[in-house]
Amino acid sequence: MYEDLESIAEARRCAERAHEAFLRFREFPPEQVDRIVRAMAQAAEREAGRLAELARAETGYGDVEDKRLKNLYNARVVGEWLANVTTLGVLWRDDATKVVAIGEPMGVVAGLIPVTHPTALVIFKVLSAVKAGNAIVCAPHPRGARASFETAAVMARAAEQAGAPQHLVQCMAKASIEGTGALMRHHRTSVVLATGGAGMVRAAYSSGKPTLAVGPGNVPCYVDRSKAGDLADIADGILTSKDFDHGTGCVCEQAIVADRPIAGRLREEFRAHGGYFCTSKEAEALGRLLFTRDLGIVPEHVGQPAAVLAERAGFSVPPRTRVLLAEQDTVGRSHPLSAEKLSPVLAFYEVDDADAGYRVCQEILRFGGEGHSTALHADDPDVVARFSTLSAGRVFVNVPCMHAGIGFSADVEPSFMLGTGTMSGSITSDNVTALHLINVKRIAYESRPWRTMADLFERTS
Repeated sequence: MYEDLESIAEARRCAERAHEAFLRFREFPPEQVDRIVRAMAQAAEREAGRLAELARAETGYGDVEDKRLKNLYNARVVGEWLANVTTLGVLWRDDATKVVAIGEPMGVVAGLIPVTHPTALVIFKVLSAVKAGNAIVCAPHPRGARASFETAAVMARAAEQAGAPQHLVQCMAKASIEGTGALMRHHRTSVVLATGGAGMVRAAYSSGKPTLAVGPGNVPCYVDRSKAGDLADIADGILTSKDFDHGTGCVCEQAIVADRPIAGRLREEFRAHGGYFCTSKEAEALGRLLFTRDLGIVPEHVGQPAAVLAERAGFSVPPRTRVLLAEQDTVGRSHPLSAEKLSPVLAFYEVDDADAGYRVCQEILRFGGEGHSTALHADDPDVVARFSTLSAGRVFVNVPCMHAGIGFSADVEPSFMLGTGTMSGSITSDNVTALHLINVKRIAYESRPWRTMADLFERTS
C-alpha cells in the first residue's frame, strides 16, 4: 500500500514537472527540436548494448543481441526517419484552396512501457514524443522498471546537454499499476501512448484521456503452392522472425497455414532450418506450460529459448532448435496453441487450398488478433487479392512479419507501435509515429464569397 502511494505521488510530480518543461519547450524552433532528437538518438545508439543487457538481466525475457538490435533500430532507423519528417510549423500549403496546415504539439505524453520491450520502446516513444514537440513521462512495467528508467535517463541527459529543458524526458522509478493510472488520469497529461497487455490497454482507454493504444497480434501466415520453389528461404525467414528476441514481438508469425501440395516439403525445410515438430503429447504439455486454464499467458515462460521451453514441458529437442511447431486442426479455446504466443512457438495447419487457408487465417485473427497483421507467401495475384480482404490492418506479402511490421523490410512507417484499428478497439490501424502526436491547425482564407451562400441555396431549392 505504501509503495502504491509513493508511485502515485511520483506520477503526479512527474506530470507537473513535464508540463513546466513543455511550456518552455514549445517555444523552441523546429531546428532546435531536431538537434535535441538527434542528440538523444545518438546517445541511445551508443548505449544500445548496455541497455539490452540491463533489460535481459532484469526481465529474464528474450535475447541480449536481439534486444541490442531493437535498441539500434529505434535509435538509428527511427531516428533517421524522424529527421526527414516535418511535425512542427508549416506541414503543407495549398495555394489553390488557400489553406495552410500547422503542426502543434499535444503537451505531456504518458508513455506506457511493457516488460517485453523495456528499453526499445522507451527509445521509440521518447524520440517520437519529443520530435512532435511534447514532453514525455514513461510509466514502465514493474518487472522492467530499472532498465526503462536507465534508458530514459540516458536520453534525458543527452536532451539537456543539447539544450532541452530539465524534466522534458522522465521515467517513473517507482512503477506500479496505481501509479500508472494516476499518470494517465492526471490533469496535466494530454495523451496516452499505451503498449502492453489487454488489461493495461483497457485501463488506458478508460483513463478519460485521448489514447493511442495497440492490441494483441495473433498473426497467421499462409504459404501458397505458387511458392513451391522458395520454401527453404520462406522457412528460414519465418523461423528467424518468430525467434527474434525469442518471440516477444506481437507482429511475428503465430500460426503457419500451409497449402497441402507444399505442406510436406515445408515441414522438411522447417526441420532443416531449426524447427522442431512436437508430438501430440508434447504439444499438449507445451500448451499447459504456456497458458493458464483461462488462456492467460504464464509470465515465467515468455521470451524463453525453444530448448528451455521444451525442457520445462518435459521433452528434449535437437541442438540448434530455434522454434517449436505444433500441428493443429482447430482454432479456439480447446487448442491454446492457436492463440498468441509470446515465445518461439508456432501452430501449424495444413489446408486443401487457398480458400480453406483464408478461412483458417480469418479464424486465427478472430481468436485474439483482429486488426493487427497477417502474412502470406504467394506469387498468384488472385491469392494476394483474396487475402488482402482479411480483417487485418497489415498484409505482408513474401516477407517475414517481424522485419516487415516494424518497417525494415517493407515500406511502412518505422514503428514499434502497430495500431489494430477499430476491429479490436484501437483508434488507429497505422504504424504509430510522431505524426500521431501532434495537433494539426488549419489556417484558411476565404475561397468563395460568403454572401453567395444564400444565392446558392435559393437557386437549388
